[in-house]
Amino acid sequence: MGDLTTPRARLAGLLDRHRWAAGPTLVSTVASGTAAATTLVIARGAGAAAFGHFTVVLTIALIVTVAMLTSLHYVMLQELPRADPADRPALVTTAVLATLALSVALAAAGLLAAPLLTGLLGVDVRTLGFALALALSMTLNQLTESLLRGLARYAFVAWLKLGVALAYLAAAGFCLLVLGVRDAEPYLVALIATNLLLAAVAVAAAGVRPRAWSAPLARALYRHGAYVTAIAALTSVLFGVDVIFLNHWSAPADVGVYSVYNGFPKRLLGVVFTDGIGLVLLPALATSDKPAVMRRIARIAPLVGAATAVFAFAASTVFFLLMGAEYPYAVGLMALSAAGIGAHMVFNLYAVALQMDGVRGARVLVGCLLAGSPAALAVQVACIAWWGLTGGLLAFALSNVILVAVVGVVAARLYRRPEAER
Repeated sequence: MGDLTTPRARLAGLLDRHRWAAGPTLVSTVASGTAAATTLVIARGAGAAAFGHFTVVLTIALIVTVAMLTSLHYVMLQELPRADPADRPALVTTAVLATLALSVALAAAGLLAAPLLTGLLGVDVRTLGFALALALSMTLNQLTESLLRGLARYAFVAWLKLGVALAYLAAAGFCLLVLGVRDAEPYLVALIATNLLLAAVAVAAAGVRPRAWSAPLARALYRHGAYVTAIAALTSVLFGVDVIFLNHWSAPADVGVYSVYNGFPKRLLGVVFTDGIGLVLLPALATSDKPAVMRRIARIAPLVGAATAVFAFAASTVFFLLMGAEYPYAVGLMALSAAGIGAHMVFNLYAVALQMDGVRGARVLVGCLLAGSPAALAVQVACIAWWGLTGGLLAFALSNVILVAVVGVVAARLYRRPEAER
């Protein structure tokens, strides 16, 4: 069976190497938690209908961001740490300028195609405009944050995130408590402004030099991120189009309530995963034996799903006590939401493990998403059209179960005999 102390020793060494990051990780987690809490403040103060409008704009923006960002933030996290110091200005500058040019071009194209897009998405031109502006600001925010992380400016970016999150919370509080605003647009403006603030400070700190731009380097960066972009595009549609469907078949208030049941717990767990355990988990996955990892994930999947569901149920129950009468609490709906979030966490665990296997794993994940998407989307359309808010929560759970089943079966078959693949 081998030396059972070896995995412990490897884990201890990994934790020791990352112990220095505990402070920045804590600050970054607090910053992300503050931003998530601000969303709840807006939901409670602005009301379900206004928050439903806010959620629709945010959902469209998240989907558009995938096309604008094209996973360059992911590429920068890999390329900058291993690049020579003399080559980093060209990487930073090329990534920023290429992303800015692509984002502006896509936003302009979106506005020109507004007659088609507004009918397809079920929104008006003003809502589409806000979504495109928010997407551009989020794209620059994510890219520039990744640049600072790639340059090992962890403490700086953590405190910058916290400062921006507090500014957003202050702006939202001013709109609610002083101005009494119960419309989504001022909060969207505040979110766009704070995203751009972080991006501007990060660009200055990263040292962008316009003369360092390189067209060949831009082509290489975009090729590198192609598979990750495909994964991000598929998942953003699969886990974002439910809001579009609900907005089409239900009232804006239902969209707002759905976001509190489903969106906030999902974002909260994302914060814990990305800014917390991800710091240690991702490097461990990148260096681990992939067949062994897949077997372990299959074994712990029921436990991970159940634990996540219990956590989501308990946390959301507490939050609902603070939300007011416009967000009615129902145990059955919360149970559906918790089950879906538990299954979603299992899917994310498989997805991250596959992406840490490089191009091979990314191809497998893309294939699984393409195979599972038709059934998942059909379930979403049917459930939301028939049962509205309840159907949306049920569809989210079933969609994740479908995807977990597909990726679990495929991973078990492809990674069962490591000797044959070496």
